[in-house]
Amino acid sequence: METVKNAANYVAETVQGTGAQASKEANKNVAKDNDANVTTRASAAKDAAVDKKDEFTHNTKADVHKEASKN
Repeated sequence: METVKNAANYVAETVQGTGAQASKEANKNVAKDNDANVTTRASAAKDAAVDKKDEFTHNTKADVHKEASKN
C-alpha cells in the first residue's frame, strides 16, 4: 500500500514541478519584455526565481517518492 501512495505522490509532485516550470518560463518572458513597465518586469523576475525554487523542490520530492516506491 505504501508503494501506491509513493507512486501517487510522485505523480503529484511531478505535475506540480511541471506547473512551476511553465510559470517560471512565462515570468521570464515577461521579465524580458521591453514593452512592460519596470515594476511589472521586476515582479516577474522575482516570481520566476520563486518558481525556479518551487520547481526544484517539487522535482526533488518527486525523485524521493520515486525511489521510495521502488522498495
